[in-house]
Amino acid sequence: MLSLLTEHPLFSALILILLDLGLWRLISSRGSEWKLLVRVLIFALFSIVLFNEGLNPMEPAPWTDNVPLHLAATGLQIGWWLFGARTLTVLIGAVMMQRVGHTGRLLQDLLGAVIFLIAIIAALAYVLDLPVKGVLATSGALAIIVGLALQSTLSDVFSGIVLNTTKPYQLDDWISIDGTEGRVTDIDWRATRLQTSQGSMAVIPNSLAAKAKIINFSRPSNMFGVSVSVPVSPHARPSSVIEALERAMQGCRQLLDTPAPSVSLKSSASGGAEYEISGFVASMGEKRVVRNQLFDLAYRHLQASGVNLLSSNETSAAPQLSRPRALLESSPIFSTLREEEKDTFSQNMTLQTFRAGETILAGGEVSDHLFIIESGVVSVTLKRHGAPLESGRMGPGEVIGEAGILSDTALPADFSAKTFCALYRIEKSYLKPCLDARHDIHDAMQALLDFRLHKAQSLTEETPVVAPKRGFLQWLRNRV
Repeated sequence: MLSLLTEHPLFSALILILLDLGLWRLISSRGSEWKLLVRVLIFALFSIVLFNEGLNPMEPAPWTDNVPLHLAATGLQIGWWLFGARTLTVLIGAVMMQRVGHTGRLLQDLLGAVIFLIAIIAALAYVLDLPVKGVLATSGALAIIVGLALQSTLSDVFSGIVLNTTKPYQLDDWISIDGTEGRVTDIDWRATRLQTSQGSMAVIPNSLAAKAKIINFSRPSNMFGVSVSVPVSPHARPSSVIEALERAMQGCRQLLDTPAPSVSLKSSASGGAEYEISGFVASMGEKRVVRNQLFDLAYRHLQASGVNLLSSNETSAAPQLSRPRALLESSPIFSTLREEEKDTFSQNMTLQTFRAGETILAGGEVSDHLFIIESGVVSVTLKRHGAPLESGRMGPGEVIGEAGILSDTALPADFSAKTFCALYRIEKSYLKPCLDARHDIHDAMQALLDFRLHKAQSLTEETPVVAPKRGFLQWLRNRV
């Protein structure tokens, strides 16, 4: 076999080309550095074999009198130009990936096309000894015809170059192009692909994206704006509405503290007033959840302040209800009580207020009463590894102290007033007989207690430490 290779160098050159193609397929993408090194090494060996045999790629192939050998030599010389173009393209691609990442892939593809075009023209001129000027003139005319036929496609290509150069967006950015909103998953030579919030794929031609209005939600940093508009009655006092909406805003933990969220009056007319809560969240996926939560909190805090939404249709009896009675009516736990039971309950509820920062119920304290939040925001804090951790915030209509009522136990959480809070208190001595008689209320309160205990346990339990994997190389380094 060795004698065959030494006696027939052209056969050795062909073997090297086949070996390069095989190893390029066999070596996995993880070993990209090895693939690059193997390709450069095989190209160097291929060049040495050709030049030692007297096959200079800058000159036509010898052995014109031996047609099969002449054709084989010509093919290998043309292969040298194409092999060199491919090796140079791979080297440039590796350098560009380190510097600009995947956003430079379009430029890399175009540069590779130019390199291959130069290699083909050089092979025609040097190896085949063709008149390059005539070839270029013919190819120029052909390029004009193809360009006119592919005008829209070329527009996408050049627009893609502009987008990759100016970089108005990159991979994984959340953007909006002419109202189409989604996360950028790919930017190629023809189009930009977005994954929308509905999970579908939107393909936008680069020529359209280059002309369109682009909004990048991921710039200048990973903050995503969220806002909700709340229409209210025009007869409500603005200061009362703003105060209620600020409490609703503070009741949403997902809103970032910096930049600080705000409440503003957008418009006011005889038909109603419109207020807006605006702030920022840390991820795009939180926007929908936060908007829903803000609407719910705004409704509850406005109701606690006696302000009606513009679209609400109040019954004639609703304005006549006292605040304790209205709380029982809207409470998911006590709403199943009969009308006369609600009236009796409301007469046994006493109002208690707390200033911001005051403790309402300390962790580990067994409560002998139940609180129903009338207004304000209550912060729930747990201890994790000895440090305080805010696990949630509560608003109007929610209850505190159910553990002491049901089982004479205490929750491991501290309940404190984040804003000025007003709570209605129901004594255990009055509430306990009701729970014994009404199993539906007892079960609803027990379900709430089980949920809170499970959440407290999941937030405070120790996170298992994953042992790092140790391979042979790591073991060898530790021994050195």
